[in-house]
Amino acid sequence: MKTSKCNSSIACGVILVAIILALPGRLPSQTSAAKSCGGNGTSPTDWSVQVNQVNSGNLDLAYSFQIAIYENLVEELNKTKQFKQVFRDGDRKASEVPNLLVLKTIVEKYTQGSETRRAVTTVSGATKLAVRSQLLTREGKVVLERTVNGDVRFFGSNLRATHNLARNIAKTIKQSSWSGRSVQGTAEVNRRKSHESKG
Repeated sequence: MKTSKCNSSIACGVILVAIILALPGRLPSQTSAAKSCGGNGTSPTDWSVQVNQVNSGNLDLAYSFQIAIYENLVEELNKTKQFKQVFRDGDRKASEVPNLLVLKTIVEKYTQGSETRRAVTTVSGATKLAVRSQLLTREGKVVLERTVNGDVRFFGSNLRATHNLARNIAKTIKQSSWSGRSVQGTAEVNRRKSHESKG
């Protein structure tokens, strides 16, 4: 009985020592990883984004499509966890946020599909959307610009294309190489120039 208690005490002691020895070795690497991600303390997740209303350009795009793209964009950007906060267009709280980017979406192509034709054949009837997405700083510097597509080729309503488009835009932003550090540097330079010109 005493032997088993003694053995379990020794085992607990060995485990405790192993944990203590393992932690200091891991913490510096975790710290350096965090530093390399954020650089000067600003990582992509320190940034917030404001989603502007969708611009239909010269196209005769139904207002319901513009609203659907916008609402899906807000939802999909929130899902990515890429930004600290996602603001809607016109939200006054956005002006108080230090690191803010603005997402502009301009529709460049739109092909109105047919739900009926899609149900009958997979060859025709697709609804297609192509937009130019721009991520800009407050000062108007373009950080990221991409043409993104969204469509619905098989079953589903025409508005399903707006969901696919928004998901593709959010995915493009998440997978892009824009870095919060480089944007922060540019914003800081612009602030200094503005301050110097006033002084």
